[in-house]
Amino acid sequence: MSAPTNPSLTIAPPCDHLEIDNSSRHEEVPKVVKELLSSWASKECYEHISLVSMPSQEKVIAMVEQAKRVLFPGYFTRSKLHAANLEYYIGKQTTDLYEQTAEQITMAIRHNCRRDEMPCTNCEGRGHRMALAFIQALPKVAAILATDVRAALQGDPATKSPDEVIFCYPGLLATIIFRLAHELYLLGVPIIPRIMTEYAHNQTGIDIHPGATIGSSFFIDHGTGVVIGETTVIGDNVRIYQGVTLGALSLPRDAGEKMRNKKRHPTIEDDVIVYSNTTILGGDTVIGAGSVIGGNIWLTESVAPGTKVLLKRPELIYANSL
Repeated sequence: MSAPTNPSLTIAPPCDHLEIDNSSRHEEVPKVVKELLSSWASKECYEHISLVSMPSQEKVIAMVEQAKRVLFPGYFTRSKLHAANLEYYIGKQTTDLYEQTAEQITMAIRHNCRRDEMPCTNCEGRGHRMALAFIQALPKVAAILATDVRAALQGDPATKSPDEVIFCYPGLLATIIFRLAHELYLLGVPIIPRIMTEYAHNQTGIDIHPGATIGSSFFIDHGTGVVIGETTVIGDNVRIYQGVTLGALSLPRDAGEKMRNKKRHPTIEDDVIVYSNTTILGGDTVIGAGSVIGGNIWLTESVAPGTKVLLKRPELIYANSL
């Protein structure tokens, strides 16, 4: 009878993959690199090789989160707030936000100047002036966001408190970010407003261009799939549901130049409700005040104030599958 073997003394067979064998193709990589360099040199593809850095997506998103802490004290913070430290806290957060914003705006302006070969535009001075104007707009933004929260509480019986709306509602998150981005858009800040609203789009499925004009007491219920175009004008006390598109009519291939700075998206007047999966298109289309637009509607023409637009009930067919 042989003695039992000690598993710890068992020698494993050598690994077959310790050495690079003939399957390696490292030598082919430099050829691809040369092709990429050739494409960039001929401007067939896009690149950004410059001494001037573009704004940082991560830092712009950090700006959004910082602004949320300023606009809604106590909601997005880890520290406890009370009357004794509130002024210090808001002062610190707002000062940090100003510094972050000035840095990113300066980078955006400097990048545009280099890209378009413009003469010096004093990017650092302009960046700080724009950042200050943005900070000065925050009290106005906080006041209008308060109306948006109240609109959600009044319009949605499923919510029980403002805390739930502020913490949980994607429609409010998209609206917060839009209202911040819109202020920067009005100041003429390059690229940063779009980074902000595309962050909101990624987080919520709600796509609002920072150039849109949206009044107070705005409520997006559920929200997934909502699209609001650049030249859309929305009045006060408007409610829209998931899947709504406020867009442009069919555009030509060269619309980028021909249609820029022209009204392409609809106007929604005060006290309008637009139900789910409805599409409203065109810069001349006006939905009159107090109108109700039902679900699954396609509109390319104006609607008089106080109108209900409803889709005729479809005929349902019930078939017995047995």
